[in-house]
Amino acid sequence: MHKLCDLSDLPNNDSKGFTINETTLFIIRKNNDVFAYLNQCPHLGVRLDWQPDKFLNYEKEFIQCSTHGALFLIETGKCIAGPCSGCHLPKIHTLVKDGSVHINFDNKGSD
Repeated sequence: MHKLCDLSDLPNNDSKGFTINETTLFIIRKNNDVFAYLNQCPHLGVRLDWQPDKFLNYEKEFIQCSTHGALFLIETGKCIAGPCSGCHLPKIHTLVKDGSVHINFDNKGSD
């Protein structure tokens, strides 16, 4: 497990990007749950953030790709609108422990 940040560093309904060993990823806190994905659109492989740490649409209801506006469900990473509809963002296992957010690169795709 790799510690990313303290949970208090990520407000509810917000996102934050990270680079670890040249791998870019992001986390989202929604209703006090934390979700993590690789920062890579399944359509073109481009980064999703349209500004640093900005991965959500204006209403903060979906993850939004900065290139084509594809929308993804926060909880599952499934694309529901856009050129990669039906595809999923690569998910990374998260764990909140002792007030810190941890990820496990060895367990991608698990909840």
